[in-house]
Amino acid sequence: MPNFDPRTLNKCAFEALTNLRKEHQKLVPDFEKAKKGLKDQKNQAMEIYTYLSTWGLMRLKAEEKAISKEQDERRKVVKSFFKYLQELAERNDLAGDDDLKNFVKLSANEYLGLTGLAIELANEFGFWANAVYHDITGAQ
Repeated sequence: MPNFDPRTLNKCAFEALTNLRKEHQKLVPDFEKAKKGLKDQKNQAMEIYTYLSTWGLMRLKAEEKAISKEQDERRKVVKSFFKYLQELAERNDLAGDDDLKNFVKLSANEYLGLTGLAIELANEFGFWANAVYHDITGAQ
Protein backbone atom coordinates (compact mmCIF):
# COMPACT_ATOMS: atom_id res chain seq x y z
CA MET A 1 0.00 0.00 0.00
CA PRO A 2 1.53 3.36 -1.01
CA ASN A 3 2.09 5.94 1.69
CA PHE A 4 0.46 9.29 1.21
CA ASP A 5 2.43 12.25 2.47
CA PRO A 6 0.00 15.14 3.04
CA ARG A 7 2.78 17.60 2.19
CA THR A 8 2.96 16.38 -1.41
CA LEU A 9 0.64 19.04 -2.85
CA ASN A 10 2.29 21.77 -0.74
CA LYS A 11 5.72 20.72 -1.96
CA CYS A 12 4.67 20.72 -5.62
CA ALA A 13 3.13 24.20 -5.48
CA PHE A 14 6.00 25.67 -3.45
CA GLU A 15 8.63 24.18 -5.77
CA ALA A 16 6.82 25.27 -8.91
CA LEU A 17 6.45 28.89 -7.82
CA THR A 18 9.90 29.12 -6.27
CA ASN A 19 11.50 27.79 -9.46
CA LEU A 20 9.50 30.19 -11.64
CA ARG A 21 10.51 33.12 -9.48
CA LYS A 22 14.19 32.13 -9.53
CA GLU A 23 14.17 31.69 -13.31
CA HIS A 24 12.59 35.10 -13.85
CA GLN A 25 14.94 36.86 -11.46
CA LYS A 26 17.89 35.18 -13.16
CA LEU A 27 16.71 36.64 -16.49
CA VAL A 28 15.87 40.03 -14.96
CA PRO A 29 18.26 40.58 -12.03
CA ASP A 30 17.07 44.15 -11.28
CA PHE A 31 14.20 43.61 -8.83
CA GLU A 32 12.35 46.78 -9.88
CA LYS A 33 12.37 45.64 -13.51
CA ALA A 34 11.42 42.08 -12.55
CA LYS A 35 8.37 43.18 -10.55
CA LYS A 36 5.91 43.16 -13.48
CA GLY A 37 6.76 39.58 -14.39
CA LEU A 38 6.67 38.48 -10.76
CA LYS A 39 3.32 40.19 -10.30
CA ASP A 40 2.00 38.37 -13.38
CA GLN A 41 3.23 35.08 -11.93
CA LYS A 42 1.61 35.78 -8.56
CA ASN A 43 -1.71 36.82 -10.09
CA GLN A 44 -1.85 33.77 -12.34
CA ALA A 45 -1.00 31.40 -9.49
CA MET A 46 -3.81 32.90 -7.41
CA GLU A 47 -6.33 32.81 -10.29
CA ILE A 48 -5.90 29.17 -11.33
CA TYR A 49 -8.28 27.88 -8.64
CA THR A 50 -11.09 30.26 -9.64
CA TYR A 51 -10.54 29.64 -13.34
CA LEU A 52 -10.52 25.89 -12.86
CA SER A 53 -13.63 25.92 -10.67
CA THR A 54 -15.50 28.11 -13.12
CA TRP A 55 -14.37 26.84 -16.52
CA GLY A 56 -12.79 23.45 -15.97
CA LEU A 57 -9.58 21.66 -16.76
CA MET A 58 -9.92 21.52 -20.56
CA ARG A 59 -10.45 25.26 -20.82
CA LEU A 60 -7.46 25.93 -18.57
CA LYS A 61 -5.36 23.78 -20.88
CA ALA A 62 -6.67 25.74 -23.87
CA GLU A 63 -6.01 29.01 -22.01
CA GLU A 64 -2.36 28.04 -21.78
CA LYS A 65 -2.08 28.69 -25.51
CA ALA A 66 -4.40 31.69 -25.56
CA ILE A 67 -2.37 33.77 -23.09
CA SER A 68 -0.68 36.54 -25.07
CA LYS A 69 3.08 36.68 -25.59
CA GLU A 70 3.20 39.87 -23.50
CA GLN A 71 2.04 37.81 -20.53
CA ASP A 72 4.58 35.04 -20.89
CA GLU A 73 5.11 34.82 -17.13
CA ARG A 74 1.42 33.93 -16.76
CA ARG A 75 1.79 31.20 -19.36
CA LYS A 76 4.81 29.80 -17.51
CA VAL A 77 2.70 29.43 -14.35
CA VAL A 78 -0.02 27.50 -16.21
CA LYS A 79 2.58 25.30 -17.92
CA SER A 80 4.21 24.59 -14.57
CA PHE A 81 0.80 23.79 -13.08
CA PHE A 82 0.17 21.14 -15.74
CA LYS A 83 3.70 19.77 -15.34
CA TYR A 84 3.14 19.17 -11.63
CA LEU A 85 -0.40 17.87 -12.20
CA GLN A 86 1.04 15.36 -14.66
CA GLU A 87 3.61 14.30 -12.08
CA LEU A 88 1.02 13.96 -9.30
CA ALA A 89 -1.37 12.01 -11.54
CA GLU A 90 1.51 9.79 -12.67
CA ARG A 91 0.67 10.41 -16.32
CA ASN A 92 2.86 11.59 -19.17
CA ASP A 93 0.26 13.11 -21.46
CA LEU A 94 -0.96 16.29 -19.74
CA ALA A 95 1.79 18.89 -19.92
CA GLY A 96 2.83 18.91 -23.58
CA ASP A 97 1.93 21.60 -26.06
CA ASP A 98 -0.46 19.34 -27.97
CA ASP A 99 -1.94 17.48 -25.03
CA LEU A 100 -5.37 19.14 -25.08
CA LYS A 101 -6.59 16.25 -27.21
CA ASN A 102 -5.67 13.84 -24.41
CA PHE A 103 -8.17 15.52 -22.10
CA VAL A 104 -10.90 14.80 -24.66
CA LYS A 105 -9.98 11.12 -24.75
CA LEU A 106 -10.36 10.64 -20.98
CA SER A 107 -13.42 8.84 -19.66
CA ALA A 108 -15.81 10.94 -17.58
CA ASN A 109 -14.57 9.28 -14.38
CA GLU A 110 -10.92 9.88 -15.26
CA TYR A 111 -11.63 13.51 -16.15
CA LEU A 112 -13.55 14.13 -12.93
CA GLY A 113 -10.85 12.48 -10.83
CA LEU A 114 -8.15 14.51 -12.55
CA THR A 115 -10.20 17.68 -12.05
CA GLY A 116 -10.47 16.97 -8.33
CA LEU A 117 -6.70 16.58 -8.07
CA ALA A 118 -6.21 19.73 -10.16
CA ILE A 119 -8.51 21.77 -7.89
CA GLU A 120 -6.53 20.70 -4.83
CA LEU A 121 -3.25 21.60 -6.54
CA ALA A 122 -4.68 24.95 -7.68
CA ASN A 123 -5.71 25.68 -4.10
CA GLU A 124 -2.10 25.15 -3.02
CA PHE A 125 -0.80 27.37 -5.84
CA GLY A 126 -3.06 30.15 -4.54
CA PHE A 127 -1.86 29.71 -0.98
CA TRP A 128 1.85 29.53 -1.79
CA ALA A 129 1.67 32.52 -4.15
CA ASN A 130 1.32 34.80 -1.12
CA ALA A 131 4.34 33.25 0.57
CA VAL A 132 6.66 32.98 -2.44
CA TYR A 133 5.78 36.49 -3.73
CA HIS A 134 5.47 38.11 -0.30
CA ASP A 135 7.33 41.21 -1.49
CA ILE A 136 5.09 41.79 -4.50
CA THR A 137 2.28 44.13 -3.56
CA GLY A 138 -0.63 45.45 -5.49
CA ALA A 139 -1.37 42.08 -7.02
CA GLN A 140 -4.93 41.01 -7.75
